[in-house]
Amino acid sequence: MAFHETRFPLEIAFGSSGGPERRTEIVTLGSGHEERNSPWADSRRRYDAGYGVRSLEDVHTVIAFFEARHGRLHGFRWKDKIDHASGGMGAPVTPLDEVLGTGDGTLATFSLAKAYVSGGATYTRPISKPVDGTVKVAVAGTEQTLATDFIVDHSTGVVTFLSGHEPGSGQSVTAGFEFDVPVRFDTDFLDVNLTGFEAGDIPSIPLVEIRI
Repeated sequence: MAFHETRFPLEIAFGSSGGPERRTEIVTLGSGHEERNSPWADSRRRYDAGYGVRSLEDVHTVIAFFEARHGRLHGFRWKDKIDHASGGMGAPVTPLDEVLGTGDGTLATFSLAKAYVSGGATYTRPISKPVDGTVKVAVAGTEQTLATDFIVDHSTGVVTFLSGHEPGSGQSVTAGFEFDVPVRFDTDFLDVNLTGFEAGDIPSIPLVEIRI
């Protein structure tokens, strides 16, 4: 299997549904109390792109994309319209959005991540598919220059500071970015309906996030 660095058609993805999924194992004790455990350190997203298919042209586009990915075999990029940037909903990306770590004078690589904070609890989500041209990085609050101070691997989400530009000891490394979700089709069959002349739909196009 492989990962194709191409994005599912945006005009169809716009009408999708979906969101984060967790796995929690619950054991009810004889006393009625519960023991809860989560075998997953990270959440996983699920989506259904079927709601975005509105025309026969959309049907043809999805079939071509599906066939090129060989069904469930190859992964691809998906833009989550609700959650696709480091800043808040509708807020512009800034190099101070997310904390990546602290420099020690020699450490050169930092992985992109997004923090979700609520009620004093935090979940830090790894970001492996940043969008090219959107990543901004700062060291100790000062924005750095792409290709001069650092480079970004857009296939892994790793920021690498170039030799001589490693963050100093105790300096905070922050970043802002837009990102895609790595997904695959969660079916090897597309049920295409022809609803009328020059019209059609695919009731369900399930997608599931994959680990990179």
